[in-house]
Amino acid sequence: MLDVEPIERALAAAVGQSRIPGVVAAAATRDGVIFEGARGARSAASPEPMAIDAVFRIASMTKAITTVAAMQLVEQGRLSLDVPAREILPALGEVKVLTGFDSEGPILRPPRADITLRRLLTHTAGFAYETWNAKIARYVRENGLPPMRSAKLKALAVPLANEPGERWEYGVNIEMVGRMIEAVGGSDLETHLQKHVLKPLGMEDTSYIARPAWGSRLADLHARNADGTLEVTAGAPLDEAKREFFPGGGGLFSTAGDYLRLLRALLNGGELDGVRILKSATVAMMGENHMGALNVLPLPTEMPQLSSPVDLMPGVTKKWGLSFLINSDAVPGGRAAGSLAWAGLMNTYFWLDPATGVAGVFMTQILPFADGCVLDAFDAFERAVYEVVAGGSPTQAA
Repeated sequence: MLDVEPIERALAAAVGQSRIPGVVAAAATRDGVIFEGARGARSAASPEPMAIDAVFRIASMTKAITTVAAMQLVEQGRLSLDVPAREILPALGEVKVLTGFDSEGPILRPPRADITLRRLLTHTAGFAYETWNAKIARYVRENGLPPMRSAKLKALAVPLANEPGERWEYGVNIEMVGRMIEAVGGSDLETHLQKHVLKPLGMEDTSYIARPAWGSRLADLHARNADGTLEVTAGAPLDEAKREFFPGGGGLFSTAGDYLRLLRALLNGGELDGVRILKSATVAMMGENHMGALNVLPLPTEMPQLSSPVDLMPGVTKKWGLSFLINSDAVPGGRAAGSLAWAGLMNTYFWLDPATGVAGVFMTQILPFADGCVLDAFDAFERAVYEVVAGGSPTQAA
């Protein structure tokens, strides 16, 4: 058995009145789960303790799950990484590049290159989110487009901010991938993911649809005020009767334990507990740099209530795989070079380190994204995990 005291200390230090109300974290090696723990409270407004099985809104951590489903279809020959995506989703053949604005409105022109699945998965297709791009924020505002969380198809009617293939920019790319999966899979994305990814992996508490059975397991969402204090923010629940689609780029609920099962499957070459979801060669390819000489760039913020400026692992050259952030340099005391990672808007984070054979999940529910307290706590958790792993050989968790 491993001595997980360093991880326990890191989580205990993370929670507090003006820091993080509550957190659930989990870590594993290829041999099995080495840690699952919860600290703090489910809500800043209640003393009820956070539980290991707490349910979180994982936002953009949805992207990795959607990508697994897309790569299953690539393996089957039903999707291709480099065929123009308009052949599957004709609407992508109508998208224009937004070059600016004049007195009559937006200035749009046809793109010079094709949108492809590879470019969508690497965020080099030209799309951008209004949260981090001023041009797209203005376009959304002036054209009355709904937010993505509304699950309205009109939210996808955004132009490109960049020419396909010329720049990395975080945007609605995986939402488009989700629509491509629906087009070739013949069912909505919730149904498809449940059948082909979530149920096979035993991710029983992962869904786009909030379940009444979760009850008080759903962690409260918090907003950090300018003075650093936290308050509970309800967030408007989605009326499922008015949902028009399931966004591949965000929207799932999950637990740390469920998400760790996905990471363990990827860590083990696409297989977990005798169930294979991807070929090992496919998993290896997903972890490679698919953006060439382009680099992942810092994200300014256009909506500070939703996100702080984002520059994860500052000073480290970062690439993008299918569809993961890749650090080209090792993180001192933490993940090795070539590790895969990403996060969710409400400050949920994960990493997957194929070289060392370690994966971890860290879940909170705080806005804005890239919260300083959470990033510090996540870093401390990651360092503690590597300290524990370096101290001995894990045993298979029950």
